[in-house]
Formats: sequence, structure tokens, C-alpha cells
Amino acid sequence: MKTLMIQGTTSDAGKSTIVAGLCRVFVNRGFKVAPFKPQNMALNSAVTEDGGEIGRAQALQAIAANIAPRVDFNPILLKPNSDTGAQVIVHGKALSNMDASSYHDYKKVAMNAVVESHYRLAKEFDVLMVEGAGSPAEINLRAHDIANMGYAEKVDCPVIIVADIDRGGVFAHLVGTLELLSQSEQSRVKGFIINRFRGDIKLLESGLTWLEERTGKPVLGVLPYLHDLALDAEDAIAIDNKVSSSKIIIAVPLLPHISNHTDFDPLRLNSEIDLRYVKMGERIDNCDLIILPGSKNVISDLAFLKAQGWQEDINRHLRYGGKVLGICGGLQMLGRKIFDPHAIESNFADNEERVISGLDLADFTTTLTTSKTLTQVSGTFTLAGQQCEVSGYEIHCGHSHGTALNNPLISELSAGSSGIDGFISEDNQIVATYLHGLFDRGAVTSAVLQWVKKDHGVQSVINIDQHREVQLNRLADTCEQHLHMDDIEKILQAGVRTNTTTPYKEGIT
Repeated sequence: MKTLMIQGTTSDAGKSTIVAGLCRVFVNRGFKVAPFKPQNMALNSAVTEDGGEIGRAQALQAIAANIAPRVDFNPILLKPNSDTGAQVIVHGKALSNMDASSYHDYKKVAMNAVVESHYRLAKEFDVLMVEGAGSPAEINLRAHDIANMGYAEKVDCPVIIVADIDRGGVFAHLVGTLELLSQSEQSRVKGFIINRFRGDIKLLESGLTWLEERTGKPVLGVLPYLHDLALDAEDAIAIDNKVSSSKIIIAVPLLPHISNHTDFDPLRLNSEIDLRYVKMGERIDNCDLIILPGSKNVISDLAFLKAQGWQEDINRHLRYGGKVLGICGGLQMLGRKIFDPHAIESNFADNEERVISGLDLADFTTTLTTSKTLTQVSGTFTLAGQQCEVSGYEIHCGHSHGTALNNPLISELSAGSSGIDGFISEDNQIVATYLHGLFDRGAVTSAVLQWVKKDHGVQSVINIDQHREVQLNRLADTCEQHLHMDDIEKILQAGVRTNTTTPYKEGIT
């Protein structure tokens, strides 16, 4: 197996997107390709077929490589649940919550899991396209690094560094990053990619020539800024939604630990729907539907929601006939109480009763558990007189019980002991589900819109699978056109033993 690693000068430099594009390019060139990210920190995740959990970006990259997601593609996943701590997930299963200091000590063990996954994949695939995390030049994180150069040194693979020119300071980012690496690490850097360029390429050429002369490393291409490229986000939330003619307005409270917000991509990408993220200090008003999203820390986010005055906004919205939808953590918030007997999310004293009040909008309670439900499911979705097939995945700690759940939103579930999920309130104003990916099927989206507003006027819905394929092919075509793909393939094939000498030439873009 040949391995190539894409590292970035900063977070959000474009590593995830470029790896996805290169996965599709190399698949099109006849290779059997797997994506890989040794360590990911993100609240957007996906469930694999074998019941594990990986970063959403690696699930997208697997789709780009035309293979099913698996836990080895992201052996270490960190899901922040506070400012200083995170849930540590190893090979798809939650290990424990750790603070930053504890995890730093644990990284020596985590590297073993990373290497184990790497060599398992080596037995099956021709190419491993690897994504780094953040920047390789974070001095305080370099000891026992498993996410960037620590991994590259361990498996002895070449590296390409990408920088985002749209941020400004691209040459300082690239030169500074290289300077902060050790000699051996610098040697394995085989070139640079400049991402998100706008304007006249001729104005950039003198800088590219200087960069190559200064570093002795080639520029392997300049990718243009791809307007309206819409792919599953690793973690960042697209706050602004460009709307041409909104026929339904949906509000989503932006919770501090919001998770799996990719649930809303089929709504956000629809030009006839105005999906708004309501930020801290803003009110929830003038909307048709409020969606309470998933959360990595339901207790903390519920307290935040109440502190913002959003509970009163939700109650007022319901009094005026509005609709509310809860997904996963959002479902749990809608009940009467949330119990946390094992202090999974709460910081109660030992003698306190570990329970908090929910929004009290439905008759059920939730008890958080030490085990996490991770499963892909399908079933029958029934709402607003419409019935259709639904599929998605569950990622949650805790189980909910109560009379409200006797009127389920989804039945005939393919997984789970009860065979049902979620609820529809007696007054038909509130529905909820544990299922992520609810809107990926157009028929489900249509049923929800019909429930929200009978004469909504929305003419079409987004098929997210088709949309994703169009975007991935567009991305791959852009990589083929604007990157020195033949040189990149030579770097891949040669490993760390060579450095391409192809200079940057006018016309590659």
C-alpha cells in the first residue's frame, strides 16, 4: 500500500475537502483507495455498518472512494463535551472522558491503535489518502503527536502541505510551518498546495516562484475558490444560508455542543427553505418550525438554552400554533426530566440528586447511561397522513421512557428492542426522534414540510446522496484540472525517497 498525507498550515485549510477530492481522483485512475485520519476532533460523526463511530469527514471521504465507512478510517475520534475535556473514541467505541492533560499522556497508547488500523488497511488497499489535523507546527502538541508528523514519521510516508490563501498570509503560513518542523519532517514534505484562490493567477506567479526558491519545494497546484461547494462538514457550521425565495422558515438554536448538524444540509441547501441558526443573544421568533438539534452534552446545552430565554420563545411559538421537532439530544430536552446517575454529563455533588428538569413539553423522562447506542436503522415514518421509508443512524447515551412515546413517529425499526422510535404529541405540534439523517430521503422531508405548513409551496426537495455525488465529481474534476496530478501520483508511488522538481508554470489553473 502507498500512503500520502495531506497536512495543513491551519485548521480549515481544506485538508478534508482535498483528501475527498484525491480519493475520487485516484479511484477514477483505477486504484483501490481508502481514506484515513489518525485522530479527529469533531462533533459531527457517522455510524459504520459494524456499529462503530467515526468522523463525518472520513465517512464522506469513504463515499468519495466508493467504499463503505469503517472504524479503521478514523481510529481515534475526540468529541469535546466541555472546554477542557472530550469523550475519547477508539476504533469506533467510546473509551472514557478525558481532560487535555490525561489525553496527552494517553497518546502513546493511542498511537498503537492508529498503527494497528494503518496496517490492517495496508493489507487491502492500494492507496491510503491520509488527512492531518490542525497544523503540524503546533509546538505545544508535538510531543507524542499522532495526528500529523508523528504519524508520518511512524509509517514513513510523504506529506503535502496545503494552505488557504483566502485567509491571507499564505506564504508566511507555508514557510513558517516548514521552518518549525524538524529536518527529517521537512525532508518528507514533497510540496505545497494553495487552496481557495480568487482572481488573476498571474498576480500570484512571482510569489509562487519565490516560495519554490525559498523552500526548495514545488507548488503542486493552486485550487480555485469553489463557490457553493457543499459537502458534509467536518465540524464547522455554515451560519449563512443564501435564500432566494423562502416559503418555509426553520430556526435551529445554535447550542454550544451541537452535534451532527449535517442533519440539516438537505434543508439548508434548498433555496425555498430559510434555515436559520439562532445565535447566542438572539431570539427565536417569526418561524414556522423550531428544530432542537443533537447535542454532545444535553444537560449543559439545555441549561444554555434556558439561560438564553429560548424556552420562553419555544413556548410562545407553540401557543401561536407553531411546530417543534427534536432530534436525539433535542428529543431528550423535550421531556419532563433528565437523570444522570453516573455523572456522565453533570457535575453534581455526590449527595445531590442527579436530575434536571427538561422543557416539560412531553410526558417522558430520559436516563443517561454509560453505554452508547451506535446503530444504522431503517423503518417506516408516518406523519401528516403520509407514510414512507426512512433510514439513518443513532448515536446517543441514554434511554427515554414515558407515555408520550406510545405514539411513535417511526415504526418497524430494523434495530432496537422496541421496534419504534420517537413520538408525535397529542396536539400534533411536536414530533421527535433519535434518528440522525432524517432529511436525507426526500419523501421524509416532504412529509415534514407538509406537517409544518400544509400549503408550503416548496416545489422540490434535495436528494442529498445525488447532491453529494455531483459535488464530489466536481471536486475531483477541479483537482485533475488545477493540480499536478501526475507529479502527485509520482510522489505517492515513490514514498519519501524523492522530491518532484516540476516548477510551478503559468497555465496549470
